[in-house]
Amino acid sequence: MKNYKKTISIITLGCSKNTVDSEDLATRLTNNYNVVYGEYGNADIVIINTCGFILDAKQESIDTILEYAKMKQEGEIEKLFVFGCLSQRYKKELIDEIPEVDEFFGVNSLEDILNCLECSTASNNEKVRNISTPKHYAYIKIAEGCNRMCAFCAIPYIRGRYISRKIEDIVKEVELLAKNGTHEFNIIAQDLSYYGKDIYGDYKLPELVEKLEKIENVKWIRLHYTYPNNFPLETLKLMKNSKKICHYLDIPLQHINDRVLSKMKRGHTKEETLNLLKKFREEIPDIALRTSIMVGFPGETDLAFNELVDFVKETRFDRLGVFTYSAEEGTFSAENYADRISQKKKQERADKIMSIQQKISLELNVAKIGKQYEIIIDREEGEFFVGRTKQDSPEVDNEVLVKKIDAKDFKIGKFYNVEIIDAEEFDLYAKPIHKNEQNE
Repeated sequence: MKNYKKTISIITLGCSKNTVDSEDLATRLTNNYNVVYGEYGNADIVIINTCGFILDAKQESIDTILEYAKMKQEGEIEKLFVFGCLSQRYKKELIDEIPEVDEFFGVNSLEDILNCLECSTASNNEKVRNISTPKHYAYIKIAEGCNRMCAFCAIPYIRGRYISRKIEDIVKEVELLAKNGTHEFNIIAQDLSYYGKDIYGDYKLPELVEKLEKIENVKWIRLHYTYPNNFPLETLKLMKNSKKICHYLDIPLQHINDRVLSKMKRGHTKEETLNLLKKFREEIPDIALRTSIMVGFPGETDLAFNELVDFVKETRFDRLGVFTYSAEEGTFSAENYADRISQKKKQERADKIMSIQQKISLELNVAKIGKQYEIIIDREEGEFFVGRTKQDSPEVDNEVLVKKIDAKDFKIGKFYNVEIIDAEEFDLYAKPIHKNEQNE
């Protein structure tokens, strides 16, 4: 009789970096347990990977823990474990407030979790990571932590100093995933621009990307979370001459007013920001730029906010997200700046930026009508196949909808050529281009 394997459900909250952490844990657990992602189903054990970055994320993490704590109390699950950013920051308070949780772990506690679950802590670099995303795409985390001590950000206090992974280890991971059928790789870290400086003495993102591009079966490589300071411009040359590196950059800028940027301790000015964006578009005219903006930071006057509004209008980012400032315990801004802007005003400012961006997004999407793109199919949804272009990242960017009746031969995870026939603010509609219609 085979030994019964208990089932562990891993619930992941927060960013794609947390997704990778959960996948790393799952990969190590599979020798001893059945591992599933998401809803607990009939799981014996639930592990929640939490986010503690901003107020809304913290609240979602707490609500999720309480939900599963109630299930444990009612006997629906045997054990409940919590790890990640929230428990790194508030472990003592969480232990006191939610005693139903069997154990809280921090962000760098993989071996502690494995020990607690009586699993081997020996690493297995030859094992394909147990990804939670659809098989055709994956996130590749190339570093942990951050050295940029932005005034508002708690990440350095949660995740620690920047630690790059070795190039050869990242290459091996991508090779294994590519052999297993993954074709799209989204490269992530708190700060891609700094990659390699700590272990090689120089910025090595271009060298890493060049090596990844040469791996067989890799089709798309996309770069997320590049910092404006010390951006490795050589990356643009690689992008320009490559069929694999997506013409896409995620570069969180936060603001454009010099006084606000200085108070934020961002280390770059308005002029430097504008020059960098100009360089991007000169080198790669069709580059898709994603950024994030923070409104309501202490000292953001109406004049400073209006300057930000003008910047968003003039720059016309392809993708843009907005955060309202919240004072995070332990950060420089929380300890040194009075938060005098009301939440109501912060939200009004965020809504205004998003209203502008929604209009920009619609205009940019309408301009795509009649053009042809290669897309990857992510899933089926109702009467549509849902995919993305090379310039759209999973879960956060535009999606392309193709009617199933027009695309009977489409399969999830495969690439197809389509023509855009209609557009909305954040969705594109397309029809397949049959072989005899394609431009040779």
